[in-house]
Amino acid sequence: MTPRMTDHMKRAEAGFKTLFALENTLKTGPLEPGLLHLVKLRASQINGCAFCIQMHVAEALRDGETQLRLHMLTAWRESSLYSERERAALAWTESLTRLSETGAPDQDWQLVEAAFNPDERAWLSLAIGAINLWNRVQAGFRAPHATSLPETKADAA
Repeated sequence: MTPRMTDHMKRAEAGFKTLFALENTLKTGPLEPGLLHLVKLRASQINGCAFCIQMHVAEALRDGETQLRLHMLTAWRESSLYSERERAALAWTESLTRLSETGAPDQDWQLVEAAFNPDERAWLSLAIGAINLWNRVQAGFRAPHATSLPETKADAA
């Protein structure tokens, strides 16, 4: 893939500073980091954003996520590796990422209501919106992804 732009963050610097500030704010919000990694990775998979997929896999591995759970994420509905809370977040991620197809169905929202308090629901929806914006920018400009992942404990053994 040939990048379409490599200086987009510099050209729209004020806007990207705001997006980075949002990312820092999400890190201090009520949602656990592991859940955010799964949400960001799943949305990035749906959107086909190679840059974000690589980055979120690397971040998740660095934060202790297992390789198996990352490999199985595209089949989370058929896997027993995810908690009910994670499953609700992933269903909502898919609904909002595919909004034109899903219309954000009540059944997915009911899962979110059962697993998250009102503040967490707001933060979850904000996080999903943020990663979808990042995906559209990075995939649209065909931002090149890194070509390696951090070494894990399993790799070192």
